Order: sequence, then structure tokens, then C-alpha cells
Amino acid sequence: MTKQEITQLSYEITGCAIKVHKALGPGLLESVYEKCLKHELLKNGFEVKQQLMIPIIYDNLQMDIDLRVDLLVNDLVVVELKTVECLLPVHEAQVMTYMKLLKVPQGLLINFFTDNIVKSMKPFVNEYFRFMED
Repeated sequence: MTKQEITQLSYEITGCAIKVHKALGPGLLESVYEKCLKHELLKNGFEVKQQLMIPIIYDNLQMDIDLRVDLLVNDLVVVELKTVECLLPVHEAQVMTYMKLLKVPQGLLINFFTDNIVKSMKPFVNEYFRFMED
């Protein structure tokens, strides 16, 4: 997988999110957008894991913690959905931490409480992305 392929994948995920947002508009629960986006992604041929448990290893022990990512697409892109008036730094940190724990190169923070998904969405990359081929 190359940086260009990951970027293209994120672009296509964003397109699916835009389609869901155009159909439903803002103001619904996060779980509604999550289910609809998962459906749209699957319909477009992507592999999607929903509410995937993220293992937490601390002091060489796997901790019994219920930490879940909203969507993981093609085992490469974390998609964290929000329906909030304003994205906060804690939301960004959440995506970056999920990416690190799952060892994936890209993350998308998508807020459906907006009139424009593209303007409010935030993409993230990490060291796994930086070490990929161009």
C-alpha cells in the first residue's frame, strides 16, 4: 500500500460520508450516521469493521477495557464519527490514539453536525503513513 493509495481510499470514504450527509442532513444521532455510512462503504466494496474492540496492553497485560473505534475501513483507515457543534482537541487525540493502537496509517474525524462535511472533516496521518512508499 502506498501513500497515494491510502489518500485515495480516504477520498472515497469522504465521498461516501458526503452522500450519507446529503441524504440525511445534520441533527441525527451519531449511531444513525455510523450505520448508514457502514452500509454505503460496504455497498461500494470496502471492508468495514464497526465498533471494533481495541486491545489495550498495559504492563504486558491485556486489559479488560471496552474501547471501540466507530469504523475501520480496509484495516487501514480509522473513521471516528461525531455529531457535535464543535470538534475539540480531545476528539483529535482520540483518533490519533486509535490509529496508534490499531497500527493504521490514516484516520478521519467526521462531524455530521455541519452543513459541509468537507469543511468540518479532519484527516490525520502518523508514523505508519510517513514510512509508506510514495
